[in-house]
Amino acid sequence: MVLKDPALYATRFVVIDFEAVTPRGRRPEPVEVAALAGVITPEGWRETGRFETFIEPPADVPVTALDNPLTGITRPMLEGAPAASAALKALEDRLTRPPYLLVAQGAHVEAGLIHDQAAACPTLARIPLLCTVRMAKKLLPDLPRHRLDDLMAHLHVPTPTGRRHRAMPDVEATRDVFLALLHLGTESTAFASLTQLQKIAGVTPKAVLEDEQARAPRQEGLFEL
Repeated sequence: MVLKDPALYATRFVVIDFEAVTPRGRRPEPVEVAALAGVITPEGWRETGRFETFIEPPADVPVTALDNPLTGITRPMLEGAPAASAALKALEDRLTRPPYLLVAQGAHVEAGLIHDQAAACPTLARIPLLCTVRMAKKLLPDLPRHRLDDLMAHLHVPTPTGRRHRAMPDVEATRDVFLALLHLGTESTAFASLTQLQKIAGVTPKAVLEDEQARAPRQEGLFEL
């Protein structure tokens, strides 16, 4: 059972995940990104494209097995990879058939990493996001935790091929969790349209908020002395 909403079928969903390191006193630096694009049809998910690449962080950012124990990514694996700005520009160049919605587990993290490179990917940085954690908290309020592994276990999502905590396997798992939550929300009538789903699980990109603030009229001359 799926939403009876034409907007759902007209939208291309891009499930995205970053792996990153967080140097002390600095913002996270991405070292890998993967994205999986697709559309939802009455028959189910239809994939329309994939993108993945390592990202070489600045030279002064340490990347060792100790810095990234879950992923196993080390500095030699990243040598010659594009910088974050180039990687996200390459992803943006693939997004040629809007409208799009990004989907991520804990989408505020992905939103922040994208916004850090907004100058190189202005279109990507303004695409709204759906957060599977927010969806899960609405639909599964009694679940103690809403981490990706917890949702996979509860929703009987199979473990993806490849190492967990690497970008593409995590994207594949997030996609399956998203689709399971979408069906669960439809069946429970938690939302009946894509617009309602966005109100429940949407994350507005910071670049969009900045645009709105810049366009807002200034209230000058309210007080005169």
